[in-house]
Amino acid sequence: MVETGKRFKTLKKIICDKHSIGGIPGDKTSMVLVPIIAASGFTIPKTSSKAITSPCGTAERMEVLTPVDLSLDEIEEVVKKTNACLVWGGALDLAPADDEFIKVEYPLGIDPMLLPSIMSKKKAIGAKYVVIDIPTGRETKITNIGKAHELAEDFLELGKRLNMHIACGVTFGEQPLGYCIGPSLEAREALFTLQGKGPRDLIQKATMLADILFNEMGARNHGAALQVLKSGKAEKKMREIIEAQGGDSEIKPENIEVGDKIFKVKSDAEGRVLWIKNSPLVLIAREAGAPRDKGAGIHLKVKMGDQVKKGDILFTVHSNNYIRLSDASKIAEELKPIVVGKKFEEKMLLEKIFAEIPSSKIFMLER
Repeated sequence: MVETGKRFKTLKKIICDKHSIGGIPGDKTSMVLVPIIAASGFTIPKTSSKAITSPCGTAERMEVLTPVDLSLDEIEEVVKKTNACLVWGGALDLAPADDEFIKVEYPLGIDPMLLPSIMSKKKAIGAKYVVIDIPTGRETKITNIGKAHELAEDFLELGKRLNMHIACGVTFGEQPLGYCIGPSLEAREALFTLQGKGPRDLIQKATMLADILFNEMGARNHGAALQVLKSGKAEKKMREIIEAQGGDSEIKPENIEVGDKIFKVKSDAEGRVLWIKNSPLVLIAREAGAPRDKGAGIHLKVKMGDQVKKGDILFTVHSNNYIRLSDASKIAEELKPIVVGKKFEEKMLLEKIFAEIPSSKIFMLER
């Protein structure tokens, strides 16, 4: 698969990379991890997909801040300047055989080529050290720890055969990462995080995966990634990347425009947030217009375990189109993606399922 296409060329001796197998909305980890790694002196040319079935891919998040449709020569120049890039990989002719497999896999709702798909792209980019994020939860691709371990072992074995150092992180996938879902909302949250003002789960995940990469290379002590983030070096590096790719390096998160047409979903009960269902949130965000409408998406106000009162806002749906917002709000009220109750045993009925409600089963195929 690698030999069918081009390869990334650089004079850098050590190239590292990160990949998530996907499955949870709001996963903007790469936008925080990549500048942390690059600010530490390592090379990480990150090519990412655009959304196929999710409300947002890494390429759409980054596209809010800077152009991502760069040629391979342009990417090599950006990496030479900044040690990193965050670009769309769909037109680079890197392991193009994989793109042909995806054309077959997506309409069939299958993903049997997951490992060779990911690893061929990493090999083509020249990565020697790679961290694989495996989100695990009831509504993700990998539903339990046992399956996560099996997949991780396959990645490690394939890495050995390709002379690559692979490490896997099994991460919590029972709810969205951070509070925002949708291109502009997520780009804004990522910038806030680089400024040290982001959600705790996003900071923890990004720095944990970065530390795994550091550990692979024998380069830093545990906790080094968080120190780089707190120092402001990661934000500075991200702004260098934005400028090198053709964007405005002075962009402020609060100036990023999001959909001005909103619908607020409120709690009809008092208690704690017992469950957040990822699949319905994906449906709602896409119905609102994401990812094509960059400003569309969802801004969560609560996470699992939070205490809420009746009438409290659970999440806000954003869109730039009244019709799409109306359709999204209907799905939100029907599917009720956030379950509130006093205790798990007191909330016996978690949801009602009727034939007329759209299926919440989502086939997630992201690269």
